Amino acid sequence: MLVHIAIALSLTLLAPATAADTLPLPGVGVGYAEKAGDPVRLSAYGLGTRSTYLRARTGATFTRQPTLSEVSVSPDGRTVAGVPGSYRAGFDTLLLTDRATGATRRVRTVAKPLTASYASWTRDGKQVALTVEQKVAGTWRAAGFTVVNVTAGTARTVRLPGLDRDASFWWSPDGHLIARHGSGLRAYRATDGAVISTHPSIGLPTGPEDSYSPSGRRLAMWCPSRFREGLCLVDPATGRIARRVAVQPVALFGWWDEGHVIAVMAHRSDYRLVVLGLNGKVTRVLAGIPRRTWTARLWLGFTRV
Repeated sequence: MLVHIAIALSLTLLAPATAADTLPLPGVGVGYAEKAGDPVRLSAYGLGTRSTYLRARTGATFTRQPTLSEVSVSPDGRTVAGVPGSYRAGFDTLLLTDRATGATRRVRTVAKPLTASYASWTRDGKQVALTVEQKVAGTWRAAGFTVVNVTAGTARTVRLPGLDRDASFWWSPDGHLIARHGSGLRAYRATDGAVISTHPSIGLPTGPEDSYSPSGRRLAMWCPSRFREGLCLVDPATGRIARRVAVQPVALFGWWDEGHVIAVMAHRSDYRLVVLGLNGKVTRVLAGIPRRTWTARLWLGFTRV
């Protein structure tokens, strides 16, 4: 019996790790290494607003969406939110597509010349927040937010004065809207834009993606300039920096799991998409990214499995 157990243990230790399938990403010259059991799924990507690709509901096929400047898949994978690349009848809109039936609803958001983009889903998939922008002296500036009720197919826009030019709104796990404010963050009530809280001098959000960890107990931020570390972890309950990570990512695309983030790191003359531990160590390489692709403003969208 002991011999059989020893042999079984030896075979287990010698068994290869789960192999990764390399998914070719059309139009960007990148192959994405995906494994069974990954906690997130690459669901969309693109180059700025010029080209947008959406993954099929099942399988690993990505198809270009020529009329959309961005797409975002709901947390439950059932609905796609798409922002068209042009106005329709003088309005910006959000397209909501049921992935099971293919049926699409068009929801008016803001009137020209305003735009509403950078879709952020609530974790229950019931609402989408969009950042409203207007062009001032030739430069786009944040002007407020639009909240779309997915079930009702309605939109409500709130204009807010005094926003940071580059503010972008995304949801907190408890249903408030978060945006950069000075060198920190401010939380707004989604119904009317009333200020809920302000956390100054904790650094800037790592992107328009959800910066909250899966549990909601950590918030990934770029460390303030007073620190040498690049990545800071903030306690959302107190608004205080709880941990600093000695690493310098080029970009973050959300959380992999509670202990890792999805990061882009410089690698020789190019870049790599990696799973980065909160100890600053790379635990897995997901893709090599050519410099020309990264400088063309590559973005990636993930959905939690």
